[in-house]
Amino acid sequence: MIYFTSDMHFFHERIIRHCGRPFRDALEMNEKIIQNWNNTVSPDDEVFLLGDVTMKGPEQAFAVLSRLTGKKYLVKGNHDYFVDNHAWKEYGWVFLWVKEYFELVVSNQKFVLFHYPIAEWTDFYKGAIHLHGHQHNPMVYNHQQKQAGVKRYDVGVDANIYKPVCIEDVIKFFG
Repeated sequence: MIYFTSDMHFFHERIIRHCGRPFRDALEMNEKIIQNWNNTVSPDDEVFLLGDVTMKGPEQAFAVLSRLTGKKYLVKGNHDYFVDNHAWKEYGWVFLWVKEYFELVVSNQKFVLFHYPIAEWTDFYKGAIHLHGHQHNPMVYNHQQKQAGVKRYDVGVDANIYKPVCIEDVIKFFG
């Protein structure tokens, strides 16, 4: 199975207040997101993280990422400085690859993966679905996009009850 997520912001205390997340502190938030992830994703599943894993360094990034099941790919966000830090290699590499942008085709459905929401994307007029994060939208955002006839979907944890989104659910959503 393939999953998507973004904007976990592990260890980020201020994101709780900024986004109105229902957690006392970053530790509780981290543990809930990890629990939700591991209850959803199996070890053989693939997960595309669309940025903003953590603003912390490689040691803390590895500590949390190594607890998450599945095969992980990172489409970098604006806060993922830890992947540029050469010290990262000391802790181990948890991603199969890291990119700025990626196009994925599954069962003849194209997905355009980018941290930021964009107005138009490759094959926009041919039915491609744009998956993004960055904005920390509420759940209603994805429904508003669909009602407006736009195949743009926020896979961020704030819009998806703090867990990864299954590719089949995204396809059904726009089906």
